[in-house]
Amino acid sequence: MVTVQNITKQYGKTEALKNVSFSTGVGEIFGIIGPDGAGKTTLFRILTTLLLPDSGTAIVNGLDVVKDYKQIRNNVGYMPGRFSLYQDLTVEENLNFFAAVFNTTVKENYYLIKGIYKQIEPFKKRKAGALSGGMKQKLALSCALVHKPEVLFLDEPTTGVDPVSRKEFWEMLKDLKKQGITILVSTPYMDEAALCDHIALIQLGRIMSINTPQQIVAEYRNKLYATKSESNYRLLKQLKLRSDVASCYISGEYLHVVFKNNTAPFIENVEIHNIQPTIEDCFIQLMGVNNVDR
Repeated sequence: MVTVQNITKQYGKTEALKNVSFSTGVGEIFGIIGPDGAGKTTLFRILTTLLLPDSGTAIVNGLDVVKDYKQIRNNVGYMPGRFSLYQDLTVEENLNFFAAVFNTTVKENYYLIKGIYKQIEPFKKRKAGALSGGMKQKLALSCALVHKPEVLFLDEPTTGVDPVSRKEFWEMLKDLKKQGITILVSTPYMDEAALCDHIALIQLGRIMSINTPQQIVAEYRNKLYATKSESNYRLLKQLKLRSDVASCYISGEYLHVVFKNNTAPFIENVEIHNIQPTIEDCFIQLMGVNNVDR
């Protein structure tokens, strides 16, 4: 459904994207996972024809993002990181406006947004600017879907949204996937990666790995250990001085440690046990920033 080949984009001396390539299947949720500044928004703006790439090609639903930009805009839905709602219009007015832009009506495609819109319908006369973050999120998604797009681009849709709304949002995406809509979603939240069918890990404009979340975790190269003590900060400094430690970083209430021989030594008054890596651990390993300085 979406094919990207060697896309590069530069702002002055800064390379936002560096030879990015990937492809998605039809009717799947494909995640672009990475921190702020990784290039996610630039990539989505290119795929939705809002930016021109410096080089490379991108095909969305069989259409070239440069040559066929008009057709693409009618076939895709885009929910940018900053909600593209008109704050002084009501919920109902926003939805009707976005439908009119695409020469359709809310009634015509209501079946597609019904499950989402019914949660905010009691507030349809409220101005968008007065909505909570979760309600704005649902309205923005409804507006992106009202013209029945075949591909949906969601740029960090859950950033700044409470955990309950985040969970509800992903349940909505699963329902949309069942209707055959291909969804590309970017997020800095590593735990959301496991909710995608395939993911691309991106950092500093480069794709570091593309696979299913399960396969990326399976390819983790070392044994990973979780450790903690009465003072994790003191323990972190001690571990960084050990010659047998390959990497060590803070993860919640524990330190995650990789030992060079993949065997954990006994350390007095320190809890230590083997754990399964997460997507975040895989991302850190691929970045290479967790290596202990010598």
